[in-house]
Amino acid sequence: MTENNIRKLQQTALWLKNSYPHQPEIGIVLGSGIGNLSREIEIEFQVEYSRIPEFPVSTVKGHSGELIFGMMSGKRVMAMAGRFHFYEGYDAEQVVFPVRLMRLMGVKTLLLSNAAGGMNKDFKVGDLMMITDHISLFTFNPLIGPNAELLGPRFPDMSEPYNKNLIEKARAAALRNRIPVREGVYAGVTGPSFETRAEYRLLHMAGADAVGMSTVQETIAAVHMGMDVFAMSIITDMGIREEDNVITHEEVLLAAREAEPRLTAIFKDLIGSM
Repeated sequence: MTENNIRKLQQTALWLKNSYPHQPEIGIVLGSGIGNLSREIEIEFQVEYSRIPEFPVSTVKGHSGELIFGMMSGKRVMAMAGRFHFYEGYDAEQVVFPVRLMRLMGVKTLLLSNAAGGMNKDFKVGDLMMITDHISLFTFNPLIGPNAELLGPRFPDMSEPYNKNLIEKARAAALRNRIPVREGVYAGVTGPSFETRAEYRLLHMAGADAVGMSTVQETIAAVHMGMDVFAMSIITDMGIREEDNVITHEEVLLAAREAEPRLTAIFKDLIGSM
């Protein structure tokens, strides 16, 4: 990370600290069609991305583009209603800028959500999948370039990108709410085109149960900075299936919105248990 980008990050953090006097404990990133989770937050401060100095602006349908600060399940949270993707034309440092900003604001635990294509034949559209590991070989690593020791080590360990304790707490939260959940490996790709049949087969053979265009870069940046990460996917389409494999962004958003109440219930319970 360049010194100029570090300065931008620090300037943005200072601006937000001057605007919001409290220190958030938990960061939340809301994926495509999952923005309604923000309604569960008792909002103390809310600001559009376009008003925040040096902050990127989300361009994707289904992402509202606001930072929200407030209380959820008795904890102070900082939530992104709309994330940034590599396929939008942002570089990897811009994609993870908000995650790094969360850490500078005081966040120690990061909860990520996304819409993903299913490749495990036991899955179906609408399933929730807790991410237990990921494959990052098909996307751009955000740590490439000069390392900023201020943020983390040159070679961070990624043997446990998704915190096992948080996964166990989420299992318990799902059980309490009687919500069935899957567990699996997430493959990160650049997008924006959906995968070909051959690509779905390749990714599944590589060990992935679901595939998406986000989350992996954010997780790498968060682990680099010493944050605990939990991530959950909504399976919004099935990439490996017998019938014609035509997928649209509209049906992805629809499936995400229909499954969102279950994801919200788990996130609320999980936050309360921390």
